[in-house]
Amino acid sequence: MSNTGGRRRPPTIHDVAREAGVSRGTVSRVLNGGHYVSPAAQESVNAAIRKTGYVVNRHARSLITGRSDSVGFLLTEPQERFFEDPNFNVLLRGCTQALAAHDVPLLLMLAGTEDERRRITRYITAGHVDGVLLVSSHSGDPVAEELRAAGVPLVACGKPIGLGSKVSYVAADDRDGARDMVRHLLSLGRRRVGVVTGPLDTPGGVERLAGYREVLGEAGVGVDERLVVSGDYSRASGEAGAERLLAQAPDVDAVFVASDLMAQGVLAALQRAGRRVPEDVAVGGFDDSPAAVAASPELTTIRQPWDRISAEMVRVLLAQIGGDDPAAVILPTELVKRDSA
Repeated sequence: MSNTGGRRRPPTIHDVAREAGVSRGTVSRVLNGGHYVSPAAQESVNAAIRKTGYVVNRHARSLITGRSDSVGFLLTEPQERFFEDPNFNVLLRGCTQALAAHDVPLLLMLAGTEDERRRITRYITAGHVDGVLLVSSHSGDPVAEELRAAGVPLVACGKPIGLGSKVSYVAADDRDGARDMVRHLLSLGRRRVGVVTGPLDTPGGVERLAGYREVLGEAGVGVDERLVVSGDYSRASGEAGAERLLAQAPDVDAVFVASDLMAQGVLAALQRAGRRVPEDVAVGGFDDSPAAVAASPELTTIRQPWDRISAEMVRVLLAQIGGDDPAAVILPTELVKRDSA
């Protein structure tokens, strides 16, 4: 290779073709999926790419393919929630790693207000990303429907309410996880089991509350509505929820909390009220996020398989970008016993 001003020029597709002993067109076909290329030629081209250090010019390729070769991670929550809730960071890291294996960069997009959602929807539908991983979609949030209607490949984390089979999604089995936790609390001899729900305009909030109600019904305990309070997955809402529970049902002896972060708030409120955990009130969370082991006492909780969720979201999205139909994946949860229950 020639030097210009003492700097080595980057290798080109011509250098790869020359090193592999094939035509430039063959190299181009390998770079665009390997269609109509013999295994021997593909192996030669890949070896030449490694040897020359050739890096794909994404901009040039996007002009040819009409693709951006990037994916958006869209969180439809206020920015402060992204920094407070550890689940979002775990999911983002897992999706980034899964996409890195395909050499696809991930763009983080935060859209917590109506104006932000409008701007980001315009950006996405203009073709700046090839697909979207959508996180925390509330009912009434038009983003999922607008992206679907625009033909943008989309995979949601959790089943989007109201869209049914129209949108791909990957979810933990929220209802079954909630059932496991409430059964565990009942197995400890607790009979006044309260719940701090997640937001009831999200699939996780709805399904976890449904699981709670089902098990109490099966056990013949019944649901006392004074034991049901709502939260929004934030620590502050867990604290406020526990205070409402103690005021409405002072004989509460266990609480199922629909997220670990909210459970931290519940623990703080119980401590302030002089209730010992688990002696007086057993507490169970949901997620098995870093918040579970940061709590005092450490939380008994329901583990969501975050690594599998992120890997499946990426797999389903890349398949959809490649032309596959929408798909749904539901993954099992696991009860993790620690000190709080």
